[in-house]
Amino acid sequence: MLLSHPGVVKTFAIQTGRELRVVVGADKVSDDEITQLSFDPSKKIQDEMIYPGQIKITVIREMRAVAFAK
Repeated sequence: MLLSHPGVVKTFAIQTGRELRVVVGADKVSDDEITQLSFDPSKKIQDEMIYPGQIKITVIREMRAVAFAK
C-alpha cells in the first residue's frame, strides 16, 4: 500500500506492530504531502482492521549531506 506511493523509500513496522514508520525521499515528497501520507494509512487501518489500542504512523522526510575530507 505505502510502497506504491511515489517517493516512499522504506517502511518499518516496529514495537510489535504498534508503530509504522515511513521513510520518504525529501526531493520527491513535499511537507504538505507527508501530512496526507500519514493520514491515509491511519484511516485505512482504522476502517479495515480490528486491534486493541492505537497504531502510530510516523512519516520521516529528511535531507542529508555528507562530505569527507581526506
